[in-house]
Amino acid sequence: MKTKQNQELTKQEEFVREHRRHHHQISSWRFLIFSLFLALWEASAALGWIDSFFFSSPSRVVLCLAEQFRNNHMMTHIGVTLFETLISFLLVILFSLLVATLLWYSQKLSEILEPYLVVLNSLPKSALAPLFIVWLGTGTTTIVVAGISVAVFGSVISLYTGFQQVDPEKVTLIYTLGGRKQDAFFKVVLPGSLPTLLSTAKVNIGLALVGVIIGEFLAARRGLGYLIIYGSQVFRLDMVITGIIVLCIIALGFYKTIQLLEHQIKKKFKM
Repeated sequence: MKTKQNQELTKQEEFVREHRRHHHQISSWRFLIFSLFLALWEASAALGWIDSFFFSSPSRVVLCLAEQFRNNHMMTHIGVTLFETLISFLLVILFSLLVATLLWYSQKLSEILEPYLVVLNSLPKSALAPLFIVWLGTGTTTIVVAGISVAVFGSVISLYTGFQQVDPEKVTLIYTLGGRKQDAFFKVVLPGSLPTLLSTAKVNIGLALVGVIIGEFLAARRGLGYLIIYGSQVFRLDMVITGIIVLCIIALGFYKTIQLLEHQIKKKFKM
């Protein structure tokens, strides 16, 4: 008996070691590819294969980033963009969850609104930004609304689809036991749609950032979008590329945060 248990423990330990080894290999390859890219970029600029004025180089980006931090400009731009993105993201989640819930409660309402949601979701959101500026003026409100507009319609559709795909037999069981529609929603539909909600959140955080940057391109005096536009206007392409790299880091940080939250929730509810 003990021998069998020891064998099972050995297999589990071997599986854990193999799992860790796999993740270490993936991380090593990612770091290697990124390092090779930076080295090739720097060498190409140094050897004249590319024009460093137009394509910059890692060393020039680092110097530009250090200059921006030294002048306290970068922290201001990052803080503004982070604040606007988080506000847009939270409002998207709340609004889309509310609308998707109303659509689930009323089949007639969902049939009426579905074509409008599909059309609005497929509409290029950058086309709406000039209207937001005329209606709301320039400032944080316009930028937050631009961030919301990019993500909200797709989020509503995704959540409503997730609600519809919950096991109908479980919903029927609630009704059979005398439960009401709100009981079915809170006890079956909403918990069963938690994976959809988490995956939608991972998409929405990136889309909210995209919308905020679009708004900052047109209606801001601070923020990374403004920094990128200003750099292009004065031909400071180092500043433009630096802003883009910082945006990539922020997007990665948002994604990893949501991913960690997803992992903790799945671990807690054993999903």
